[in-house]
Amino acid sequence: MGKPFVVGIDIGGQSTKLGVVDARGNIMVQTSFDTKDIVELRVYMDELVKTLNKLIGDPSVGGKEKVKGIGIGAPNGNYYKGTIECAPNLKWAKDEYGKPSVVYLKTMVEGAMGIPAVVTNDANAAAQGEMIYGAAKGMKNFIEITLGTGVGSGIIIDGKVVYGHDGFAGELGHTTSVRRTGRHCNCGKIGCLETYASAIGVARTAREMLEFNSQRPSLLRNIPADDITSKDVAEAAAKGDALAIDVFSFTGRLLGEAFADFVAFSAPEAIILFGGLAQAGELIFNPTVEAMEANLLQIWKGKVKIIHSELPGSEAAILGSAALAWEL
Repeated sequence: MGKPFVVGIDIGGQSTKLGVVDARGNIMVQTSFDTKDIVELRVYMDELVKTLNKLIGDPSVGGKEKVKGIGIGAPNGNYYKGTIECAPNLKWAKDEYGKPSVVYLKTMVEGAMGIPAVVTNDANAAAQGEMIYGAAKGMKNFIEITLGTGVGSGIIIDGKVVYGHDGFAGELGHTTSVRRTGRHCNCGKIGCLETYASAIGVARTAREMLEFNSQRPSLLRNIPADDITSKDVAEAAAKGDALAIDVFSFTGRLLGEAFADFVAFSAPEAIILFGGLAQAGELIFNPTVEAMEANLLQIWKGKVKIIHSELPGSEAAILGSAALAWEL
């Protein structure tokens, strides 16, 4: 009998989520542990290995001999090298001077667990999961856009994730228009899509509109400006708040214009939206579709769908990472 399970690991700045998954995409058992206060790589690896052993030892799994492989999605994960490289939001992935460094995660996990492992960028993992378990079943050309704290992306062409020559292809959240103006991004550039179309970007747009239109009424004025979140904006918009609706219209327009550019280089069948901001539904989808269609070349008009991810929100990260491990 073959090995019936894989492990999916999603590494984030606040927590690490782990789950054991079967071939049908059922999560047999899952858990997580806090990472926000871990600052040493050794401490992180000790916690990861301890949690993995406990998870794999669960009666529903039956031990290491039942596990085919371990898939890991991580910020700045490099598929080719099995490394995490210069991830600014992982405290334990920094050197003694506090500078983001290179973590040879694949080698470390395989050495500790005796199970094959694969590492990739978290957004690429989501795209892989979408293709196997979600809305992209049967698709061979699509783009997965993760609208969360940042803007992540995974590009699938001819049924394969695009990694590029160095493993880091697909940073669409850090593309800009021809004129590089606008907001400063944490990456060091100016005008990145992420500074506008992320949850943080939406909150920032709301604050700017409140300031520039100081006499315009809005439910958001009941919240201290620095405390406004994208969720607050969505809730206000759902109640008919005109300013909040304008925030989503502005965000969707920029997103749609960017999508038209993305279509020009890969001609996807669909662009799939995943992440917290995508939960705003028609508030973000309608202006995005309208702007994309208005900016597409005639040969692509009406051909490219913008659809919602079908990966379950609370389990998507685990499923996406786990999907990688079936190829080992």
